[in-house]
Amino acid sequence: MSFIQTISRAAAHKGAWLILFLSALALEIAALYFQYGLGLAPCIMCIYQRTAMYGIVLAGLLVVLINHSVTRFLGFTAWLVSAGWGWLIASEHVEILHASNPFFASCEIVPNFPAFMPLHEWLPAIFAAKGDCMEDGWRFMSMGMAEWMMIIFAAYFITGVVVLTCRLIGKKAF
Repeated sequence: MSFIQTISRAAAHKGAWLILFLSALALEIAALYFQYGLGLAPCIMCIYQRTAMYGIVLAGLLVVLINHSVTRFLGFTAWLVSAGWGWLIASEHVEILHASNPFFASCEIVPNFPAFMPLHEWLPAIFAAKGDCMEDGWRFMSMGMAEWMMIIFAAYFITGVVVLTCRLIGKKAF
C-alpha cells in the first residue's frame, strides 16, 4: 500500500480525526494553563488565535461524532480555514511584536466577534483579552508564543493539505 493510499484510508476513520481533535484541544488546555497557571494574560491577537484553534477542535470533533463524507468535507474545510486564519493572525502578531516603531504598533482592546456571537461576553474566562499585544515575555528556544503559533498553525495547514490531497488523489469521497 502506498503512502497516499495509507493517508487516504486513515482520513476516513474516526481515529485520525480524534488525533486532530485531541492535539488541538491539548493546545487549548495549554493556553489556559499559560493564562491561569503562569499568569500570562492573553492579548486580542492571542484570543483570535485561540478562536482559530477552537475551529480546529470543532473540525475534529464533528467528524469524531458523525463520520460521513459530508461531515468530513465540513471538517476539512473548517480545519484548513481555521489553520490558515490562525497562521495569518499569528504572523500579524509577530509583525506587531517586531515593529520598527513600537509607538505605531498596536492592536484592538475588545475582541471584534460578530454581534450574533460575542464569545468574549459569553465566555470571558476563555475569550476576554486582558493582555498587551506587545508583551512577549514567554520564550522557548528563543521564540515567543506568536512565533510558535505560526509554526503550529503552519503544521496544521500543511498536514491538512497533504491529507486532503491524498484523499483527492486516491479518488475517495471526503
